[in-house]
Amino acid sequence: MTPILEDAQSLYSVEADLTFAVRDGAIPVSLPSKPGEGEGRYEGDHETRRVEITNAWPLADELSVDREGFQLVPHYTDVDFYDDVQRTTTYEEKIQELIKQATGARRVIVFDHTLRAGDEGTRAERAVREPAKMVHNDYTDRSARQRLRDLVGDEQAEELMKGCLATMNVWRGNRQTIENMPLAFADARTIDPADLLPVERRSEDRVGEIQHPVHNPAQRWYYLPQIDPNEALLIKCFDSDDTKAKLTAHTAFADPTSWVDAPPRESIESRTFVFC
Repeated sequence: MTPILEDAQSLYSVEADLTFAVRDGAIPVSLPSKPGEGEGRYEGDHETRRVEITNAWPLADELSVDREGFQLVPHYTDVDFYDDVQRTTTYEEKIQELIKQATGARRVIVFDHTLRAGDEGTRAERAVREPAKMVHNDYTDRSARQRLRDLVGDEQAEELMKGCLATMNVWRGNRQTIENMPLAFADARTIDPADLLPVERRSEDRVGEIQHPVHNPAQRWYYLPQIDPNEALLIKCFDSDDTKAKLTAHTAFADPTSWVDAPPRESIESRTFVFC
């Protein structure tokens, strides 16, 4: 049995365990999983903290990716995300238009899609990855700019970076309402930059850099339970414009209000460069 959306929206907050980095002087390393092949590893000290996570549905219409760092947007799509062609053509065009409408961006480049599943069998069958269960942010100033150079070359990247540059994820359920392992977000205004640790991310094809925050009681955490298939979340990961939210730390977490028989999460996150 699944709780109806009105019941979920009436909740004020939940308490749940989130996993944070611990500052120990060493540069931690993230070893991401290979699609369909188990879970990734984190080499560095970390800890679990019980935090209050506020249900943000009463605030959903007011959220801004440029203030809180995350924003709910209506977005219908009938794309089959497991179809490579549909995902990299039709859906990318839809994402570009979505972000332009939501932010006023002059140009959007979609450069990556990550499919995730909470069920091990689905991960193996579909060759997808697990939900990310450690508090993190996907890019640093340095790694965002380098990723752009890798994609379009130094000359074009320098031209594009003459204006403001942001990296933004579009996250949604994969043809399902998210009833299990939703995302928690820290309000960007409550993240102390000093609490963000650079993390070396070692994948098969390149070495990048992400961020893992340490726990700080000043952080304010939110989530949106039961996002349906026609809704998406915009997630800020980097912004060169200091007048806007720079980023929001985020993570999947075990929602204690989820039913024990809730279907395992299937989701897709698409990474984009956004130019104003």
